[in-house]
Amino acid sequence: MKFGCRLLLTETVKFAATLTLSLLALNSAPGLLAQRLPSSVLPEHYALTLSPDLQTATFSGVESIDVQIAQPTSTITLNAAEIAFQSVAIKATGKEQKAAVTLDPAKEQATFTFPERIPAGKASLSITFAGILNNELRGFYLSKTKRRNYGVTQFEPTDARRAFPSFDEPSFKATFDISLAVDSGDTAISNGAIESDTPGPGPGKHTLRFSTTPKMSTYLVAFLVGDFKCSEGGQDGVAIRVCATPDKVALTPYGVKVAKYVMRYFNNYFGIPYPLKKLDLIAVPDFEAGAMENFGAITYRETDLLIDEKTASVSSKKEVDLVIAHEMAHQWFGDLVTMQWWDNIWLNEGFATWMENKPVATEHPEWNIDQTVASGLADTLNLDAQPTTRAIRARADTPDEINQMFDGIAYGKASDVLLSVENYVGEETFRQGVHNYLAAHLYANATAEDFWSALSTTSHKPVDKIMTSLIAQPGVPIITFGDPSGGKVAVTQRRFFLSPSIQTGANQRWTLPVCFKQEGTQDCAVLTPDATTLNAPASALFFANAGGKGYYRSAYSPVAFDSILARVESSLTPAERISFIGDAWAQVRANKSSIGRYLDLVAAVKDDPNADVLTSALGGYAAAYTRIAASSAEKSALQAWVRSTFEPVYARLGPPSDSDSPNTLEIRSTLFETLGNAKDSAVLAEARDIAYKYIADPASVEETFAQTALAVAARNGDAALFDKLQKVYETSTDPEIQIGALRLLAVFEDPTLVNRALDYAISDKVRNQDAAIQLAIPLEIDHSRDQAWKYIQSHWDRVQAQLTTNSGSILIGSTSGFCSASGREDVERFFAAHKVAASGQSLKHAIEHIDGCIELRSLQEPQLKAWLASQRSVSGAAMH
Repeated sequence: MKFGCRLLLTETVKFAATLTLSLLALNSAPGLLAQRLPSSVLPEHYALTLSPDLQTATFSGVESIDVQIAQPTSTITLNAAEIAFQSVAIKATGKEQKAAVTLDPAKEQATFTFPERIPAGKASLSITFAGILNNELRGFYLSKTKRRNYGVTQFEPTDARRAFPSFDEPSFKATFDISLAVDSGDTAISNGAIESDTPGPGPGKHTLRFSTTPKMSTYLVAFLVGDFKCSEGGQDGVAIRVCATPDKVALTPYGVKVAKYVMRYFNNYFGIPYPLKKLDLIAVPDFEAGAMENFGAITYRETDLLIDEKTASVSSKKEVDLVIAHEMAHQWFGDLVTMQWWDNIWLNEGFATWMENKPVATEHPEWNIDQTVASGLADTLNLDAQPTTRAIRARADTPDEINQMFDGIAYGKASDVLLSVENYVGEETFRQGVHNYLAAHLYANATAEDFWSALSTTSHKPVDKIMTSLIAQPGVPIITFGDPSGGKVAVTQRRFFLSPSIQTGANQRWTLPVCFKQEGTQDCAVLTPDATTLNAPASALFFANAGGKGYYRSAYSPVAFDSILARVESSLTPAERISFIGDAWAQVRANKSSIGRYLDLVAAVKDDPNADVLTSALGGYAAAYTRIAASSAEKSALQAWVRSTFEPVYARLGPPSDSDSPNTLEIRSTLFETLGNAKDSAVLAEARDIAYKYIADPASVEETFAQTALAVAARNGDAALFDKLQKVYETSTDPEIQIGALRLLAVFEDPTLVNRALDYAISDKVRNQDAAIQLAIPLEIDHSRDQAWKYIQSHWDRVQAQLTTNSGSILIGSTSGFCSASGREDVERFFAAHKVAASGQSLKHAIEHIDGCIELRSLQEPQLKAWLASQRSVSGAAMH
């Protein structure tokens, strides 16, 4: 599953997209284990027929489950939630018995009790039941457009039980025969291909029967009902379709092209052919996650699949390609081979996050995916250096605990650990280890130990020790390097926190691959917990994170740091520069360096020819503006500095050209956005002109630059522009343009328009999947934060009504933008009185983030003032 949404926002108003981290107890209360099903009854095959009524939002179902019973029993317990049972019977050894049904809603379980004991061996359960198509974006639920209703599913992690009674845990793999009885004008999509289409039951209905699935977990079952239309293709004997509602089918061909390339790449990489005859990718109008890897029937948010290749921005193409690749990687890593339990969800999500980059980087070298990966690694290191985090593998037993496992640790950290290990053992050795792991566990379940044992055996290197060290411990290592001498370098390691006031974790040590940069290559060593020195290769430049792929922060002596800084543009690769910039910013956060020294680094890379390097550097500037500068005078001085530093760089780019590379397009947009946020008058005027031209005719302006100009114009816009964006959102059939317009309604500075945007966010014009994000954006922006917070408190009943099962944590997380004790206390007080389900950890992290901002400002604002004064003395009037 891919979480998160693309946000069309300027750098200083991007809200924290990382999902809530959860600190899961290592020792759950014994009672929680009762939510796990006993292993004495194992499902082998489901035959399931569902009859949905999209008008009444209900469904009925008939199923049989072939089971294997380990020892005689008179009861069988499985999962069910919001299911009304009509009859239950079991047939074993030729005898049939009816069951009494006992429900336990708190555990989401149903227990069937039979008059006589059922003997060990094979048996078949027969169940008739009914349920509702809910509006909570989980289970079997209702999705709506202006024209009609659709029935769609989202089962991961624990919601298949809302659609049919089942053994709803990943280790209970089985095969599935699925049939759907739907209206005559509708079609249906499921995991398998359609095998038959027969009239009935009854007038106005037809029944679609799908081919038997491979052995798989219940959370990967999918079925969708409606009038979906598809574009078709094929690759390596697999039929590929990309499907959408009829009004958006013109946006599906790009996805077919991407899926074909990715299919060929993964078949070759894994050395194991895709195991089904078909693969469908379906865009769903209402969908809370980014996408979901249902075996053979992947579901997506419309913005993560549907695109107009001719007009789409570079960033949108990247995102669609990466999300398609992420979910297709799951077809092998997660679907074909599945983790044993949710404590190892990182085996699914971390791997898919790591793997998504490979086919995209190969097909599009011009997109510089390696730099995107380096930027993501820097973000994850910051996330994992917060006061509270969790180990990659942590215990989770209840549905709430399991849901909270889908976070930046499972996706980001796990992916980056794999990146680090691959860099150490070599790409081909790592690939062979992955193949061996998959081949040993086809259609079965596996553990983390199975995975790293395969890598250790293949590489003949201590991958097991490295992985155990990084998977089992929370937090980020920081390695402090001395100056190399005599082929050796002194090293110390400890746990790193962004907050200098935190002293816990002093005894933590890791086993880490450390790779030193050499001319055209790297020299890797393994740092053990007790090591105090490493062999240091003879090199003109001492840089201890070759490729920028190590999962650690690096700290250098002042001499070594200055040496790297002097050669940052000439001797480091772009990915290494991003790593170095991230380390420099982390040292500022930890009060080991000054904000002025960091801004000097920003100036040193101002002419960097790589968009991701500039974006990484300017992220620290944006944080200085929003989280360190406390007065309007300081903010104005920072804006003046960025204008004087980057206006000449922007001017040298010249006007947009049809020959611009994707990288040039993104550099221009990054600089334009930065100068627009710094109130550059020429940029603001240009932004408004481009925005109106783009709204009138999206094809008339290059999309990447146009979207950036539109964001700058919106921030400084008036009611007329607000009205135009609202109309675009309500009338466009292009999800990229439509959702981009919606997001920009939330960034206007005019207080009257801020209020209009907030009213709109909780109206029936905005889908539930988007409402929390629309409310969160103004909370993340300096100019609208206080107004938005007052609005949310005073309209809480209407706000809460818009929140879905998981989106409350997004809203609460956005309060992390406050940077004062009074703001922190107000947030704590309000949410103590107004509870939001499954958001306790999100609130905890928001409070920690506020405390971190207060600390950062108190430590670094005096240094910022001194640096700004020194800039004024050098540049005179330029800073006024």
